[in-house]
Amino acid sequence: MPVSKKVVAVLDDLFFTVKIMDAAKRAGLEIVFVKEESKVWELAKELPTLMIIDLNTKAVNAVDLIQRLKQQPETKQISLLGFVSHVQVDLKKEAQAAGADIVLPRSTFSTTLPSILQRHADAFTETDS
Repeated sequence: MPVSKKVVAVLDDLFFTVKIMDAAKRAGLEIVFVKEESKVWELAKELPTLMIIDLNTKAVNAVDLIQRLKQQPETKQISLLGFVSHVQVDLKKEAQAAGADIVLPRSTFSTTLPSILQRHADAFTETDS
């Protein structure tokens, strides 16, 4: 069970960085943005409540990262949320096959992000009480 109120976001898109930062702040979650795979693994050991991965990031091979996170006993329980352009159906399928818990089109991700983060914050709060 995740023990950290932290959300790790793996992306290099400024638009989504700002959007995620704002939504995480409103939900009361700590957000850490990473662009280096070694930092992803370091933070994964802290068992964040959620990892958000832009499947189009140039920082890491997103599908490979998802697969390796889900294969490791110490990180497999981390919720992994990927987002991708709605036209990249094959990439979405690859991420799902690799073990992503949910993969959303960018537009859906943008509109549902506040509620997704709030659900994670609420779940964390429920385990505290």
